[in-house]
Amino acid sequence: MLPLLSGRPIRVELRRSLGPHLAATHIPRRVILLDAGLLAQPGEFERILVHEIFHFAWVRLSNQTRRNWEIVLAKEFATRARGELGWSAEWRKNKLRHSDVWGRTPGWRRYVCESFCDTSAWLCARVPRHDEYTLAAGARRLRRSWFTEHLLGRLPVYV
Repeated sequence: MLPLLSGRPIRVELRRSLGPHLAATHIPRRVILLDAGLLAQPGEFERILVHEIFHFAWVRLSNQTRRNWEIVLAKEFATRARGELGWSAEWRKNKLRHSDVWGRTPGWRRYVCESFCDTSAWLCARVPRHDEYTLAAGARRLRRSWFTEHLLGRLPVYV
């Protein structure tokens, strides 16, 4: 379930096609664009919309909170945890090397953000099963615990 959100309004627009993408977010303009084809796929509209909303939450988190999330993912990476909770994070994760993690490269930081948003959608969109939910159960438990402690337990979530 989506937590209580606080912040200026975010405009959501449906587009006939976004080409190869299902969604796009423009944070400064506070706009989310969604491919209208999502409406024909049960659960996908909700999952993708929640993912996009949490891009706004990501930029409002403190540096310390974002860094703390990064540490969770670095530990997963160090233990070679396979899978993710969405395609947008998984394809980025699959391209990473250990030097990206320790060097905190732009590719690593983009993965950290996408993983945060995919994890948010997994937790809040009420889509219990999906082909893109490939992360192992133990890692899922740790992520749920982190979200409860650092974000969802401190309502409202600022977007």
